[in-house]
Amino acid sequence: MATKANLPVTAGSITVPYGHVIGNEKWRGSEVAQKLQGKIRLIFEDGLGLVDFHLSNRTCILYISEADLVAGDEYKRRLVRFRNASSLGGIVIVEKTQISDQYFLAVQKLVVLELGMALLPVANQGEAGQLITQLVREQSKDHNSNPFLRKQCAQLAEPSVFRAVQQIPGVGKTKALLLLQQFGSIHRLCNASVKELELVVGQTVAQQIYTFLCS
Repeated sequence: MATKANLPVTAGSITVPYGHVIGNEKWRGSEVAQKLQGKIRLIFEDGLGLVDFHLSNRTCILYISEADLVAGDEYKRRLVRFRNASSLGGIVIVEKTQISDQYFLAVQKLVVLELGMALLPVANQGEAGQLITQLVREQSKDHNSNPFLRKQCAQLAEPSVFRAVQQIPGVGKTKALLLLQQFGSIHRLCNASVKELELVVGQTVAQQIYTFLCS
């Protein structure tokens, strides 16, 4: 059996069926998996390497738990290995709790500033499951073909998405609501330019958001 040290970085070419998520076998029976069941189709596979969930052929999730943060630097090596060896778009979900909060700034610096990946904080696995569901639904829609989908998505956004946006420096409840109304999803928010963000929250906060999510 492969150890963490010699796990392949990814499973290579992955084809994710429309509306599905491919999950690492280690997540079978977890709270995340239970949250996903009944909302999206979840397929478990061995051999996904360092990746926890594949949302599409090009986007995947790496999950950093409270236990990972407390245990030491292994999670850092895992993230660096992934970024150095994979062309996939990586979204890093991090458990931000009372215990792990002291490590969060270091994780943010590594993920966003040094590795250039998106970072989304969650309180627990249940909230992570809600967030993954929202991300998959967003990827399954073509927003450009229907301008009304943005507003609809903002109205239907999971509470976990709203809370995650509030965690961005300089963003409170009001700005989080404005951002979701404008961009409709975290995917679109991550891909927004500073100028697009400025139109919603002003120059200072726009730069903070861009640095946090998109650098």
